[in-house]
Amino acid sequence: MNVVDLKIKNLVEYRNQIFTITEIFQDNEKDYFVKIENDIHNFSVSAESITPIQITEEWLEKFGFSRTYSSEQRIRYERPETFIKYDIDLNPRKIVEGLKIYGNSIKCKYIHEFQNIFSCLFGKEPAPVNYGLLKTES
Repeated sequence: MNVVDLKIKNLVEYRNQIFTITEIFQDNEKDYFVKIENDIHNFSVSAESITPIQITEEWLEKFGFSRTYSSEQRIRYERPETFIKYDIDLNPRKIVEGLKIYGNSIKCKYIHEFQNIFSCLFGKEPAPVNYGLLKTES
């Protein structure tokens, strides 16, 4: 994972478990590491060893989205803020898939990207509900 895309409190996957980043640092050789934690573990690993979490319908619901539209071509999720939507494109070309803010499409396919965008817009982190020790598909 590219460390410049990460910030404290981002959710990432490491060894099929979900972790929160609590620290990002460089060692003497200029390699990047992240301190990660969940309900069971707390340790530091190479930033290259963590992977992003793909946005899925389950994750959208955990971040407060609700399914508002479904067709053969698209599934739409919306948050309580009327200007934030997420479209899942069922077409293999994925032309309309992604986050929509005020009607503008933003390429966003991972949880940490959504967290960073939300944080920039609202000055706070989106609060996922009970992400705990969920396993993600790799």
